[in-house]
Amino acid sequence: MHRTGSQDNRPAEAERITRAAAELRRSHPDRFLPGVPLSTLTALRIGGPALGLAWLRNSDDAKRFLEFARVAAIPAVCLGGGSNVLADDRGFCGLVGVMADDGLEIRGDTVRVAAGMPLDRLVVESLQAGLTGLEFASGIPGSLGGALVGNAGCYGHEIGEFLREATVLRDDGRIDTVGPEAFGFAYRQTAFKESRDLILGAVLSLQRGDLAASLAERVDHLASRRAKHPVDLPCAGSWFKNLPPAEPGGRRQPAGALLEAVGAKRMRIGDAGVFAGHANIIVNLGHARSDDVLALAAQMRAAVLDRYGVRLEAEVRHLSWLAEPPWPGDPWAFRG
Repeated sequence: MHRTGSQDNRPAEAERITRAAAELRRSHPDRFLPGVPLSTLTALRIGGPALGLAWLRNSDDAKRFLEFARVAAIPAVCLGGGSNVLADDRGFCGLVGVMADDGLEIRGDTVRVAAGMPLDRLVVESLQAGLTGLEFASGIPGSLGGALVGNAGCYGHEIGEFLREATVLRDDGRIDTVGPEAFGFAYRQTAFKESRDLILGAVLSLQRGDLAASLAERVDHLASRRAKHPVDLPCAGSWFKNLPPAEPGGRRQPAGALLEAVGAKRMRIGDAGVFAGHANIIVNLGHARSDDVLALAAQMRAAVLDRYGVRLEAEVRHLSWLAEPPWPGDPWAFRG
């Protein structure tokens, strides 16, 4: 993978990448679309175009996408549903792959599912097959692949609890099967956040429990999410991670409570504002720019730091226009 030596090389590097991507589009017009705004692919509805966009419908598509990027030394990222990510207004100086494989196969109490499967749809499909356990994920935006990488969770459960194995595309083109231990699951964190490896699919272990109770739980979770999350305003989900428990075995402290106390709900920069129903959610009020969102997040974090001495950690990832070399692996794994 091509790397630059200093900040002074960034304009020249951007020009090189742009030329390489243009040549790639000319050579493979059936694989890469030019000029697709990332605002159409991300939940915040913010972001300019990538240099090339590819739909990854199966493992072969994903392998070719990675190989094209590696050979041409072009930064590449992969998106699912586009939640938990803020794209730059200028776009992305590189290639974007969209995980479009949403296949599902149920055998007994296990579910084999492709990474592009929307998480909430997976909950529905599982319940329809009589399998329970994933109700906590009802209404959570994004895809299974991103949820696994970020160990998405809610209501005391995380997706990592249910993983039996995952199919992974390595940076060198190999496809491996790995178990839960390869992830190192922690709160909103896995080893794949710092890896260039791409999750293609997974096998989850569920159970045949009380279906009526599980359906009622799903209804409750959806109602709660509708009450606390914007219904008709673009957002990326909770902006900051919750704080560690005050004592071992305790519950995490909601970042939203601290943000509420410092008056975050009254904060707004341009068309980026804090949602009135939840102080830890930034919404796009119309034509928000990425710089507005970043400035607002910085203001929120500073207010909490000034009053409580607590430094909040962002959960939403920023996809900058030109990735710092060596290009990080985490963009492969944006939950969405």
